Amino acid sequence: MAIFLPSELLRPFIRSYLILETFEDSVNRVLPDTSLVMGFRFDGQVRNVTNGVQSLPPFILSGLRKSVRLFNYSKNSGNVLVVFREAGASAFIKEPLNDLLNTTISLDNFHGYKTLDVIGESLRKASTTVQKIKLIEDFLLSKLISPKPDKVILLALEKIQLAKGIVQIRKLADSLCTSQDAFEKRFRRTVGISPKQFAYIVRMKSVINNGLGKHSFTQTALDAGYYDQAHFNKDFKLFTGQSPTEFLKSPAFW
Repeated sequence: MAIFLPSELLRPFIRSYLILETFEDSVNRVLPDTSLVMGFRFDGQVRNVTNGVQSLPPFILSGLRKSVRLFNYSKNSGNVLVVFREAGASAFIKEPLNDLLNTTISLDNFHGYKTLDVIGESLRKASTTVQKIKLIEDFLLSKLISPKPDKVILLALEKIQLAKGIVQIRKLADSLCTSQDAFEKRFRRTVGISPKQFAYIVRMKSVINNGLGKHSFTQTALDAGYYDQAHFNKDFKLFTGQSPTEFLKSPAFW
């Protein structure tokens, strides 16, 4: 896997590009994240094998979710993944992003993305990774429909991240001088998930990224805002597919 940063014009909306090329059949475990992902497959096959087997279309937009997924990449598959910043995908997609919750949808279902054969063929012909990234960037620039981010939502995202996901949504809405109902509707449409669910993802990611195993699991649960370890263990297993003990023994994830 190779990671590339976006150009200056796209940096407000896109976190990174991932180039995934496999030389043998493999299964990867993907944890929930706070970013939507747009995928372009230029070779091979990709299947979601979390619950049964589901072949994915070549061009997809994947929404946010609260639970782990397993993906099978066939031998010699090639993919470019566009990892958006939180709320960044709304600058390219007219439809409400909460319609994507817990789903992965073919990109041609969205307004302005009906014809994708040209970009697909261009990616297959491109001989270098740099050329592939350039093709994707030009494609995305042509689809940019809303270059001004929602400042209220960006501030809400910042507050949730700073609090490591331990927030009360009512108090968050009050701090933004808006009603909770209006805030939640605006957040779901722009980010793709409710504020409470987004905070849950941030909280679990914070636990994993900030030294899981440094303290007892009971202390970790309390530090993460849980009243008891049992509730923490349940949420952790939903998020990772493993108990905290199992996860520490097999920490590989994307």
